[in-house]
Amino acid sequence: MELIAEHHPAATLIRVNASRIDAPNALQFKEEMRTLTGRQDGRFILDLQKVDFIDSSGLGAVVAAMKQLRPGQSLELAALQPIVDKVFRLTRMDSIFAIHDDADQVIATVKD
Repeated sequence: MELIAEHHPAATLIRVNASRIDAPNALQFKEEMRTLTGRQDGRFILDLQKVDFIDSSGLGAVVAAMKQLRPGQSLELAALQPIVDKVFRLTRMDSIFAIHDDADQVIATVKD
């Protein structure tokens, strides 16, 4: 599981460079997110554009990444593929996470 962090003035963009977040890689995802979000405060945008499958373990790992955030940090999601979007909506996680259509557009419109 490869997560690529891009630091911008008002947010950190974390791109998931994998097609799946599922049981075999959920723990690794969660640990890498802990490492990346532990380095600084602020807003984190998780770009899921390349992810075309997520199972309950993957969903749990994304929720765990949000729950381990400290005060002053937030996690938002962007660029969900249709199947991944459906999972978030069916589980009502779309009411927990802010979900954006495009990660780069979010970064471009974020104000300090």
